[in-house]
Amino acid sequence: MIDGVKIKELKVHPDERGRLFEIIRNDDDVFEKFGQVYMTTAFPGAVKAWHYHKKQTDNFAVVKGMIKLVLYDTREDSPTKGELNEFFMGEHNPILVRIPNLVYHGFKGISETEAIVINTPTETYNPKEPDEYRLDPAENDIPYDWARKDK
Repeated sequence: MIDGVKIKELKVHPDERGRLFEIIRNDDDVFEKFGQVYMTTAFPGAVKAWHYHKKQTDNFAVVKGMIKLVLYDTREDSPTKGELNEFFMGEHNPILVRIPNLVYHGFKGISETEAIVINTPTETYNPKEPDEYRLDPAENDIPYDWARKDK
């Protein structure tokens, strides 16, 4: 596991009316601080990658569909420099993944329908000075291929 990455299993509480699960609480081990909450989506097969933040820590959870979240550690002082992590998360694996700042990340929609991702980052987005540093999803030095891997 990449240094600083944390996983929280999300307990689903179903009943005859539907279901409920808490995503993140201020008394969780994964909680650092609150910036904002936003939703993003991925259509089936769509890749949204690669980027990292210098200040922000992300907290991803998927509330509909499934995604493959991939992390890559390029931090010079990290004990896990060069490590890749894959997480299959969503309706069939309800987890929250805490993504430390300076760790590249991206995701791919892997369900048959649009996946809905909720992020609770530690910082508020500033459109005048975005804390976002991007790479092309395919043309880069990250040793990862987004193609489907059937075993």
